[in-house]
Amino acid sequence: MDSLRLLQSSNSAQYQYQYHLRKRLEFPHQCRSSFLKPRISHSFRSLGFLNRRILCGVSSVLTREEEKKMGTSTRHGKVKLSILLKHQVKFGEHVAILGSTKELGSWKKSVPMNWTENGWVCELELEGDKSIEYKFVIVKKDKMKWEGADNRVLKLPKGGGTFGMVCLWNATGETVDLFPLDLEKNEVELDDMNENESADTDGASVLEVQTSPFVGQWQGRSVSFMRSNEHRNQETERRWDTSGLEGFALKLVEGDKNARNWWQKRQAFEGLKGPFVSKKRKRAGPLCLFWAIGKLEVVRELLVGNLESGDRLEALIFSAIYLKWINTGQIPCFEGGGHHRPNRHAEISRLIFRELERIYCMKDTSPQEVLAIRKIHPCLPSFKAEFTASVPLTRIRDIAHRGDIPHDLKQEIKHTIQNKLHRNAGPEDLVATEAMLARITRNPGEYSEAFVEQFKIFHHELKDFFNAGNLTEQLESIKESFDGRSLSALTLFLECKERLDNLEESNDALDKNIDLLLKTAQSLNALREAIVKGLESGLRNDAPDAAIAMRQKWRLCEIGLEDYSFLLLSRFLNALEAVGGAQQLKENAESKNVSSWNDPLGSLFIGIHQLGLSGWKPEECAAIGNELLAWKEKGLSEKEGSEDGKAVWALRLKATLDRSRRLTEEYSEALLQMFPQKVEMLGKALGIPENSVRTYTEAEIRAGVIFQVSKLCTLLLKAVRSTLGSQGWDVLVPGAAHGTLVQVESIIPGSLPLSVNGPVILVVNRADGDEEVTAAGNNIKGVVLLQELPHLSHLGVRARQEKVIFVTCEDDDKIADIQKLNGKCVRLEASSAGVNIFPSLSDNTTGNFLVKDLLGNGSSTFEDTKVDSSSWSTDIASGSMQGNSTPEVIQLADAEMQTSGAKAAACGRLASLSAGSVKVYSDQGVPASFNVPRGAVIPFGSMELALEESKSIEAFLSLVEKIETANMESGDLDKLCCQLQELISSLQPSKEIIQQLEGLFPTNAARLIVRSSANVEDLAGMSAAGLYESIPNVSLSNPIVFGHGVSRVWASLYTRRAVLSRRAAGVAQKDAKMAVLVQELLSPDLSFVLHTLSPTDHDHTSVEAEIAPGLGETLASGTRGTPWRLSSGKFDGQVRTLAFANFSEELLVLGAGPADGEVIRLTVDYSKKPLTVDAVFRRQLGQRLGAVGFFLERKFGCPQDVEGCVVGKDIYIVQTRPQPQ
Repeated sequence: MDSLRLLQSSNSAQYQYQYHLRKRLEFPHQCRSSFLKPRISHSFRSLGFLNRRILCGVSSVLTREEEKKMGTSTRHGKVKLSILLKHQVKFGEHVAILGSTKELGSWKKSVPMNWTENGWVCELELEGDKSIEYKFVIVKKDKMKWEGADNRVLKLPKGGGTFGMVCLWNATGETVDLFPLDLEKNEVELDDMNENESADTDGASVLEVQTSPFVGQWQGRSVSFMRSNEHRNQETERRWDTSGLEGFALKLVEGDKNARNWWQKRQAFEGLKGPFVSKKRKRAGPLCLFWAIGKLEVVRELLVGNLESGDRLEALIFSAIYLKWINTGQIPCFEGGGHHRPNRHAEISRLIFRELERIYCMKDTSPQEVLAIRKIHPCLPSFKAEFTASVPLTRIRDIAHRGDIPHDLKQEIKHTIQNKLHRNAGPEDLVATEAMLARITRNPGEYSEAFVEQFKIFHHELKDFFNAGNLTEQLESIKESFDGRSLSALTLFLECKERLDNLEESNDALDKNIDLLLKTAQSLNALREAIVKGLESGLRNDAPDAAIAMRQKWRLCEIGLEDYSFLLLSRFLNALEAVGGAQQLKENAESKNVSSWNDPLGSLFIGIHQLGLSGWKPEECAAIGNELLAWKEKGLSEKEGSEDGKAVWALRLKATLDRSRRLTEEYSEALLQMFPQKVEMLGKALGIPENSVRTYTEAEIRAGVIFQVSKLCTLLLKAVRSTLGSQGWDVLVPGAAHGTLVQVESIIPGSLPLSVNGPVILVVNRADGDEEVTAAGNNIKGVVLLQELPHLSHLGVRARQEKVIFVTCEDDDKIADIQKLNGKCVRLEASSAGVNIFPSLSDNTTGNFLVKDLLGNGSSTFEDTKVDSSSWSTDIASGSMQGNSTPEVIQLADAEMQTSGAKAAACGRLASLSAGSVKVYSDQGVPASFNVPRGAVIPFGSMELALEESKSIEAFLSLVEKIETANMESGDLDKLCCQLQELISSLQPSKEIIQQLEGLFPTNAARLIVRSSANVEDLAGMSAAGLYESIPNVSLSNPIVFGHGVSRVWASLYTRRAVLSRRAAGVAQKDAKMAVLVQELLSPDLSFVLHTLSPTDHDHTSVEAEIAPGLGETLASGTRGTPWRLSSGKFDGQVRTLAFANFSEELLVLGAGPADGEVIRLTVDYSKKPLTVDAVFRRQLGQRLGAVGFFLERKFGCPQDVEGCVVGKDIYIVQTRPQPQ
């Protein structure tokens, strides 16, 4: 019998390949009309993936009529070829094909293949009756690995047609057979099986039967029909490896090892549910004794009462991975010798579902936990009343005892399906049932209609139990629970979906088809919104079982709609590409006809809204959606104020598109943090195939709507950049340099490989804005940051001071070109005219590098970027108390550099200049007036006095002496810095200081900010921007909180970054002193930083402003996003918009909240911000800021970096420092 199985398996192998190839290619056939060209090729930069298509899990199998239409649509003489390559690659790699024809890139440009669970696929349309040569290649970034040996050769048939072929990697000499995919002309059938023996058949073996999505993703064993109780213990083949495991992973694997069947494996998940269930609820249910079966009790006991342990997310992630592998058959289930009817599974599922829904609706549930929960829900069976009955799914018993079917068939149904289902049901039962249904319907009339009809009904019931119905079936099952409005939304969506599914291929109906796609997507949006709203109320503790079961159906429909939106967006992208894609959009924008942008923006709105409905940062999604709708409605004007309307339109849209793409990157980053390590850990322990482990996370990303949203963002950004004439570059520090190009994740000490010598051009994936370039290496001459960054972030200011060429790049194509130069000697040139990076033949061993002087003074050679201390060393104050045993608080107007530091002294001068500014106006009559918040200074020496009073001064001096020479690589420096900060943070300013401050600030000035004013910051050659702390929202009415804020500022003198910065500058640690500037805390509408000399092109005729909503920390810290950027002419008052803001959040202090040193974060909707939508306000604010900046530049005698804020109609200046040159 085994030999017969083997023979039959061999004979049907090609057929099964053909079927799986059809299955994997059914999505493009079903969804793509003739106008839908090959898919758009965009990269997903945050993952480093090249474009490979994701197949939608909710697509249905083609009908004969649809396939017939496909066949007749083939152009005369053309061969449609579907290729499947069976090969595994490493994570991040993809497969492409090259060949001798134009369609195969003429050996010059590879054609990407699309990844599926069964292999790599692509579709081509080629000229018939020709021979072509081709090869497959593996691509990773810029490197390609070719197949060996000679080129493959394929002879294409005459007369056209649709064909498929299956290839293996490196088998270039194999004979490849083309098999027809035209089902009307070429029906492939399996030979009749020997009825006296068992037969192996795949559930997808017969094409007439529609395969459910559940079975379509099956990767487990093929079905073996049995005629007696001959269950073989195949699980003896499995191996478990628990080495190195601990915690949840260990318990889960040990539980799996002892759980043979499905319900026991679900009990393993039930054990993991422990972290979310209170002890009271655990002991209340009727299943408590049932849980005690087997060794899985260990798992449950391990997790009891751990609700506050923080392990909830980990448990959810492991459970999602484990249950998916069970449902796809990669973790097999077998009979365990007991009799546990499906009602047991239903009861467990209901308990799990309740807990998942409870977590889903909790206020403290994280977006990552929501993601994990949404991946678990589709893996749970139904617990409707008919499945929780004592003897559910009895129809199969009656079928197995019918008198109108052959005895052998009855035996196969009884032993393969009935007995298995009623002993230990599992996902494989639905696979077996669909295989049997395919078999009995293959030859119409072979079996009685009554028998076939009953089996079909049972199949429908079993699909219902496994929640395996298609989207339409799922929606129909909840129809009766809808109110009138929701029912209307459901009816409209189903009508649109049906029309779309039946869409005929037509070259003349492009606009109509796009309209139908959008109408379907909009109706889906409305329907899903209604379902989500119905689920928002949560699940009551006393909810009846029927209500819980209906809620499960609602949840699954809501998830299914999200999946279907993936399909719709994919089809829309194909349609968009068919009409010209980004190039066409750019051309339309050039002619100021942006109506063609409405459909893409509407589709992006739908995709973003879908993410919000799925619980991924819903407030952010809502804000982005509002902006997209607002810009769509606003359209493009000939002029916006005095500026070109097209440029302003494109800049505003770019800000929102960048924000949208940032949202998708954060989503993918979350999945990459959640899954890969845990998938690898569990996969190794459970014996999961290596390819499934390697591609798990990639598949999760690429199969989700987030992937289509990312592709749409990329396409629209490409069009916008082309409209603006931008190449994706932004120059923070201009100049030129050469060195070895090295790519790193971040700018931190130790990030540079030890093997790299000489000058370096650093390519950095990510920065938070607080880094210091030279702290990572004095040989860094240039930085290319692969994200946006405010020009006046701390990192940007320090880079200018350190004379390090600094640019950012957001364009995927440019980034790919840069990465090709990794490890090579390159030259970086950056100016207002553009950025160039190209290979350099210069000697890279001397340590010298060229810097181009953009002011026209020729070239200079710098041996080192170390700051020249001659410009500031004489300015460093000693920090002495001049003999005073008790330092007195200094009023801001009296602050001097020797007692209070350069920052406080500058603020003191600002206070005196403020009075005179009211009389100053620009040439255009714009006032240069500004205010300065009330302030005082806790002078140098106050910290040392507090150390003496606490008897800690000797320990302090000893630690400071040690950090002077402490080794960074050994960790000694980090340890000493921590000890110093802990020591200083425990201090409190004296009571005398508190009393003096209370006398200087009125009682109504309840909220203050304490800021650093060290003797080693805000100097001409040493800004130390952002190196030391500022603590907002403190009050003298709470001396403890206020004192803690002051001590945190003191302690920031000894952070690791601050110590390394002083080392790089040649400043002794013992010479560093800290005063504390105390000022009234303002509640600004906007915060800004002004450059009175353009940092990009050194234009002395304009002031450049960077503006952020709320508190200025958003701007200075380098939070991901861009500020508003305005340029204001000093002499003509002309205001130009350089960029619009897209920070996701603004920092605010609520007037009604406590003064506790904390701020709140609110999501920003820029469609409601005047600076974005009101051209007059933008011009007026730009002129006022320009007038203030020019006034201060003249008063201080050199270009300035000025920090301030806007409160109502008033401008406040809080700080100014010499601008690094």
